[in-house]
Amino acid sequence: MQSISPNKEFVGYLIISLDFELHWGRYDKYPIQGVGDYYYQTRKAIPRILDLFQKYGIHATWATVGSLMAENVEEWQSYQPDVLPNYNKQVYSAFHWFANEKNHDPSALFAPELVNLIMQAPHQELGSHTFSHFYTGEKGATQAAFKADLTSAQRIIKEKFGKELKSLVFPRNQYNPSSLATAMELGFQVFRTNPPDWFWSSPEKANLFKKIFRTGDTLIPLGKKSYYDLDIKFKKGFLQLPASRLLRPFQKNSIFNRMRVDRIKKEMEEAAREKMAYHLWWHPHNFGTMPEQNLAVLEEILMFFKELQDSVGMQSLSMWEAYEKNRQPQSG
Repeated sequence: MQSISPNKEFVGYLIISLDFELHWGRYDKYPIQGVGDYYYQTRKAIPRILDLFQKYGIHATWATVGSLMAENVEEWQSYQPDVLPNYNKQVYSAFHWFANEKNHDPSALFAPELVNLIMQAPHQELGSHTFSHFYTGEKGATQAAFKADLTSAQRIIKEKFGKELKSLVFPRNQYNPSSLATAMELGFQVFRTNPPDWFWSSPEKANLFKKIFRTGDTLIPLGKKSYYDLDIKFKKGFLQLPASRLLRPFQKNSIFNRMRVDRIKKEMEEAAREKMAYHLWWHPHNFGTMPEQNLAVLEEILMFFKELQDSVGMQSLSMWEAYEKNRQPQSG
């Protein structure tokens, strides 16, 4: 990649959001048994991610599952929603899973001390990933249950940390107009949404063909431009921030590691040149395997952001800061 010539006429924005969930985001896919080291490494990686963010001046949103803010099972149960999800397939319900799981490893489920660490770090926003990793796109999901779930998410952060949640990331990227309206009723004003490509539509209806295109698009362009104008995403009092790229975890001996990083850096540079926003996201638990390699990849990307910031003025924004920048629709 060629070096960037200084030109302060460029700006552009890097938005970063992280889906902080521990096992609450994986209970329906992976057993909790035998994952102690995975979450141990995840917990060790989070302070190091925050250190890198501070080193490179990164503003970010940590979309956090409300359940992991609890100290223990008893406290978690005290914050449970009044209306529980009644999916057609109960395997998707965190409450159904918990009731039928004998191993409630606290290290995989609860991390209020890390939530507090994030809140104390400079330029970090705590957003929501719902209370129970609620799936709004699954059959049987109702707005009543979703509203109760978000109410519990707002209550636990308010009572334990004195904060109000404004930014929301939908679990498994499932959302619809009704769920957006429900979230707005409860005070949420900025949302991470999906890229406009057909292979990102209706994630709950994912198939092998869509997955192949999603994976391939991390290596070569298969969809539309990944960056966008913030202004046009602001409407009806809320802001949609489509995801641009998932920072996929480092894979041992994979020839694709370098290609993925170079693609992200190229897209970031293009976003800066066109004065647009680029939205990078991942899960902190992605760093639970091969943490040193994943942290090195992250630092390379953040170093490149710093180069863009110094040369063409690129700015780092949390999701809420992006909303504040575009509180009023721009004319012209």
